[in-house]
Amino acid sequence: MQKIIGQIAAEIRVSAQQVQAAVELLDSGATVPFIARYRKEATQGLDDIQLREVEARLSYLRELQDRRVAVLKAIDEQGKLTDVLRAAIAAAATKQELEDIYLPFKQKRRTKGQIAREAGIEPLADKLFADPTLVPATEAQAFLRPPEVLDDGKPGPDFSTVAAVLDGVRDILAERWAEDAALVQSLREWLWAEGLLRSKKVESKNEADPEVAKFRDYFDYDEPIGRVPSHRALAVFRGRALEMLDAKLVLPVEPEPGQPSIAEGKIALHLGWSHAGRAADDLIRKCVAWTWRVKLSLSTERDLFARLREEAEKVAIKVFADNLRDLLLAAPAGPRVVMGLDPGIRTGVKVAVVDATGKLVDTATVYPHEPRKDWDGALHTLAKLCDKHGVNLIAIGNGTASRETDKLAADLIKLMAKAAESHADKARAAIEKIVVSEAGASVYSASEYASQEMPDVDVSLRGAASIARRLQDPLAELVKIDPKSIGVGQYQHDVNQSELARTLGTVVEDCVNSVGVDLNTASVPLLSRVSGLSGSVAKAVVRWREANGAFKTRKQLLEVAGLGAKTFEQSAGFLRIRGGDNPLDMTGVHPETYPVVEQIIAKTGKPVAELMGRADMLKTLQPALFANEKFGVITVQDILAELEKPGRDPRPDFKVARFNDSVQDIKDLKEGMVLEGTVSNVAQFGAFIDLGVHQDGLVHVSQLAHKFVSDAREVVKTGDIVKVKVLEVDVPRKRISLTMKLDAAPARRDGPRDNRFEGAGRSQQAPRRTPEAPVASSMAAAFAKLQTKGR
Repeated sequence: MQKIIGQIAAEIRVSAQQVQAAVELLDSGATVPFIARYRKEATQGLDDIQLREVEARLSYLRELQDRRVAVLKAIDEQGKLTDVLRAAIAAAATKQELEDIYLPFKQKRRTKGQIAREAGIEPLADKLFADPTLVPATEAQAFLRPPEVLDDGKPGPDFSTVAAVLDGVRDILAERWAEDAALVQSLREWLWAEGLLRSKKVESKNEADPEVAKFRDYFDYDEPIGRVPSHRALAVFRGRALEMLDAKLVLPVEPEPGQPSIAEGKIALHLGWSHAGRAADDLIRKCVAWTWRVKLSLSTERDLFARLREEAEKVAIKVFADNLRDLLLAAPAGPRVVMGLDPGIRTGVKVAVVDATGKLVDTATVYPHEPRKDWDGALHTLAKLCDKHGVNLIAIGNGTASRETDKLAADLIKLMAKAAESHADKARAAIEKIVVSEAGASVYSASEYASQEMPDVDVSLRGAASIARRLQDPLAELVKIDPKSIGVGQYQHDVNQSELARTLGTVVEDCVNSVGVDLNTASVPLLSRVSGLSGSVAKAVVRWREANGAFKTRKQLLEVAGLGAKTFEQSAGFLRIRGGDNPLDMTGVHPETYPVVEQIIAKTGKPVAELMGRADMLKTLQPALFANEKFGVITVQDILAELEKPGRDPRPDFKVARFNDSVQDIKDLKEGMVLEGTVSNVAQFGAFIDLGVHQDGLVHVSQLAHKFVSDAREVVKTGDIVKVKVLEVDVPRKRISLTMKLDAAPARRDGPRDNRFEGAGRSQQAPRRTPEAPVASSMAAAFAKLQTKGR
């Protein structure tokens, strides 16, 4: 265990004592948000990102250790465990390295090499490789044997000819070399650095087919496999899975037909052999070629494709997680009366009004679009709802008919403004509209929780209510939806689903706990994301609240069935009570540190209510005066910071993007237009901008700023409102190229096309690479020797 702790400490560049403390806390059942917030003393300030890394690496290295023990046991039971082998197994740093070492000892079906060994041909193989001056055909005479007949009468192995015996030699040597862990790892790393991922269109596919055309950028594509960006790798793998593309790993320099490859030269170099024109050299060269072409080329491609996919998925999942975090921590509109509009054409626009607390107070369905075209009737209905409930914010889903419904909302705002002027009531005119993502609204509407929350409301109307609420508090509403249904990532169905779910779950947990949760208004889904609270305990909290009324103190949590001292410790600091008996219960100060606050009260002579928010007074206090063995200076500093801004919300202020009313469809876009839009998604290579035309535009990473940007998140994040200029519009392919460098010139039609994101296939074209031979001098020598003679 100490070795694991030391390795993790080295990897994340912290001390072993910090990792040791974190591991002990995690093993005791403490959550990452709790440790990051309330156990800084123990871990010496490890943050949630570092703790998540500790958690992930701890799990991996423990699994590696368990597998190491199993491998040692399996080899020992075969009587083949040596001190050298034991040391190699102990030194294996990854699961892949461990499996490479174990490969020769793994139980497998009988191979041609095994059959040849059973026939007694191995001594000949060893003899010829040790002394290539021997004549293979002559030496093979001593190993001839009559054909075997199996018990069932069928013919068995036949080594009755010289050719068959020498084939047995080839099979034995090729199998032995292909299971040489050092050789396999060397070839794998060389090809990761120098090999090419190549894809071509499957010949039988018609490139005019729209589904095939999505992968047009990969019909004739290659790129060094170790440098393929995540989105391009996943695009190729998707195309291959759909049988649109052929993909393979190719050598950096492919040999002429009939000539040995660089890979064979690498094998020869590893073996310390070269073709010197000796009697057995042709046979050995044949064995080397067989090792690569038959034994290693496909398995190496499979291993490197698996590595590429794993790394690409890791990046894709991180992008998804980063976008989800930004969306969950988006600015809340707060306690405002909101009208949610779920656009539709034939089925009408679904309308839901929620009050300042998020309670659904009214619903309706209006039909302003085809086929009824009841525009005036729709405005009348919506105006009555606004007037009745004092609506001051309109949330419009971004689905079908979104722009048309946005225009309806604009007319409604004008109508309400005129009515307010005629009544000399300017406050009524303060209505704003905003288009919001409706991703996941339908999933929520049909969920069991939605049916419990709004049992007598039609499913379609529940979606409108969700659209309204996610504007009031994105975090509180979106936690009711499976994170994968929110739609802020690419290739989400192509990546490892369990890892995606685990990662997104941790993001939601971290976001919820960074903001804090109102104990008296939070839903079960929101409470279940609080540190330490399971779904069943969250339900128990709500049942207690319904039976006993609002919580007055955090201590009352201990009266909830199933919520014990450990759960209270983990959760209490993240739960807020507004207007309760103790003002500290609305802050992030943990109940366990209330005695420290009492010391501060005694020192200042002020009650806690007068201390809260008094930065001038609190900044004069010395944290060391209130520290003790249990709660050190770091904890006291956090307490004072929390008292300065009690219950502070880390999310930004709410702002509304202003769409151009004259732009409603991609066909309305013109090169050079400057527009305002909302960042809907961010990938490393660029940001997608919702302009309100049903098709997001792409700001390539090179167009984000007047400086080099390696990752788009350095400049923008999901939910940001930005100004962009239209560079190019490709209506048939539904591609919009944008720039945030507003002085940039539109793209020239006769010039090269920008790198961009493929609509459904979502690929980005890379410049074709003409590889240069990456052969070092020693490799060149081995390669030359390999092909010198015996052609």
